[in-house]
Amino acid sequence: MNETISLSPRQKEIINIIAHSEGITREDIAVKLSNALSASKATLARDLKSLIDLNLIQAVGSGPSTAYKSVSKHPLLVYIDLERYFSVEADERTFANKKFDNKIFKSLPGIIFDAEQNKIENNFRSFDQATKNLDPTIFQRELERYVIELSWKSSKIEGNTYTLLETESLIKQGKEARGKSKQESIMILNHKEAFGLILEHRKDFSKITNRDLLELHNVLTKDLNISGGIRKQAVGITGTTYKPLAHDWELQKALEEMINLVNKAKFPLEKALIVSILLAYIQPFADGNKRSARMLANAILLAHDYFPLSYRSINEDEYKQAMIVFYETSNIYHIKRLFLEQYHFAVKTYFQASI
Repeated sequence: MNETISLSPRQKEIINIIAHSEGITREDIAVKLSNALSASKATLARDLKSLIDLNLIQAVGSGPSTAYKSVSKHPLLVYIDLERYFSVEADERTFANKKFDNKIFKSLPGIIFDAEQNKIENNFRSFDQATKNLDPTIFQRELERYVIELSWKSSKIEGNTYTLLETESLIKQGKEARGKSKQESIMILNHKEAFGLILEHRKDFSKITNRDLLELHNVLTKDLNISGGIRKQAVGITGTTYKPLAHDWELQKALEEMINLVNKAKFPLEKALIVSILLAYIQPFADGNKRSARMLANAILLAHDYFPLSYRSINEDEYKQAMIVFYETSNIYHIKRLFLEQYHFAVKTYFQASI
């Protein structure tokens, strides 16, 4: 589901009701709707039809016995309304998982469905072919534009206050913005260096290793006073009561399971999505986990000739909320949605011959 679609509070509640059932009739939906969200039979029918047209729900059967179900049958891909979820403060979300769940490794394979994979492959653009077909000057300009936008938005997600234009001046002219800290400029330039490393050695990431991850993290956190290597102490995450694994031996074991899972997966976008989810969940480093996850995912995409993500059009607050929902519930609905949206955005936006 695209969160930019305008849904009424009643439609969101209808989706929630259906998502938490095995199949429910229109009459039963009407009963479960609160008085404040109740509607006439005709209005409810229009709501259901709109949600079907948006591919948010499906109808099974016909006539009075028609049942409405969630589009996804995967337990981790049930729709969750972010606004409703975060209306409850972190300490009051008693239903939230507070510890690392080892069962997640068995749940993630198959999170990109066959129909989705077929659609992606039907609209596939080869990164190598697209870049080879460009005039060398235009390619360099496009590459610079991509690196600027990736470095800006990935850093902004981490709290960096540089604007896009200030990031452009920093990367193109080495001009640091007034009123910004030295660490902010270093963070952005580290992203540039990390992507350069990925681009130069992209074929090496077709099968990832622990060394690949550590090297990327070292580049991304260079000169930022962030400890290198696997952390040896517990950490907390702002906005959630979820606590990642605390011991280095636990973290190393979880990383090995993640690497094995990614290397066994066949579809490149699923490999990259799993990395972007699990690395942030494991939190193996003292800091720099999410940016390492985003960059390693891009390395995997490039290794398999797919376009990397810049995250330029993503809402950073929504991204953080989606990650917290995953930490607390193992639900990946929104993380997957945002990831695929950003992939399609990249394919349509970068390294176009017409630009």
